[in-house]
Amino acid sequence: MIERIDAAGAVLRVPPSARLNRIGGTICGQAIMALADTAMIFAIAGCLGEFRPITTVNQTSSFLRPAADADLVAEARIIKPGRTIMYGEVSLFAGDASKPVAHVTSTYMLL
Repeated sequence: MIERIDAAGAVLRVPPSARLNRIGGTICGQAIMALADTAMIFAIAGCLGEFRPITTVNQTSSFLRPAADADLVAEARIIKPGRTIMYGEVSLFAGDASKPVAHVTSTYMLL
């Protein structure tokens, strides 16, 4: 679910789902990375004021703690906009926003 898209960034939320979990009930890293990537796409569109074709050039993640049994929230923001390259970061949390689940930095190319 998209909670916010504007020039400051984007906030997306995914409710808990067993389909996204690993054995043991924690959310898998692939789902976390996919949400971060998607949140950045929306953050870039908000920054540009429109959707433009883009591609992910680089995505680096730091997984900080496991997430389970709570909405997974991604807060994306642009660190440095450019004419052809955009740099951003995403903070992800589940439940308590003061205890991040992951931190992702990304680079995108406008096509």
